[in-house]
Amino acid sequence: MKQTLVQDALKVVHSPQVLVNIISKRVRQLGQGFRPLVAYDPKLTFMDLALKEVAEGKLGFEMIEVPSAAGTSTKAPLPAKKSRKAAAAA
Repeated sequence: MKQTLVQDALKVVHSPQVLVNIISKRVRQLGQGFRPLVAYDPKLTFMDLALKEVAEGKLGFEMIEVPSAAGTSTKAPLPAKKSRKAAAAA
């Protein structure tokens, strides 16, 4: 893994944890035979290639907003589960 590629990718994706997730998924795809999105040197590993794709802006990500804990109180309560005996008798 080339440190310059990591630094370039971190300029695009500011969170190292998110970058790890993006790279791991892309490495898995490249290992399955997906085609690279950028021109590459055959000496590059799949990880280097994925980092290069992120650094060049060919791979992106979308953050999904999770509702806060305060918003859960407005939801209706979940129905109680029936026991196995009650379900079998029904």
